Amino acid sequence: MARLQITGDIALDEHELSEHFILNSGPGGQNVNKVSSAVQLRFDAKNSPSLTEGLRARLIALAGKRATKEGVVIIVARRHRTQERNRADARLRLIDLIRRAAEPKKPRLATKPGAAAKERRLQAKGARAKIKLGRAKPKED
Repeated sequence: MARLQITGDIALDEHELSEHFILNSGPGGQNVNKVSSAVQLRFDAKNSPSLTEGLRARLIALAGKRATKEGVVIIVARRHRTQERNRADARLRLIDLIRRAAEPKKPRLATKPGAAAKERRLQAKGARAKIKLGRAKPKED
């Protein structure tokens, strides 16, 4: 059984991927109407035994519109004229997507505004207050 190596500790079995060949609207000359050279690669991320629970959630979130409600990631490759190149392109794009999902998010460090930023904020508030004071009705004596 062939395995698709993603990172050092993540690998997918070939049977987890399903490929459907569809007509390509892109380059291909006269063949474009006869040969199904575009590839629709499907990967069921939600039910994949190769992924951890956290990686699954990050992958589906990162895939965005390319993921279905059932957790299947769909990648359509139609950049090239041949099935083989489109197939390789779809697999590379899936590998890249999984690698990006596997990278741990950098934690955000809470910071405080500096003294100059505080001063600018107070200056802006004062300027705005003066503008609003100018709009007020004049006081009667």
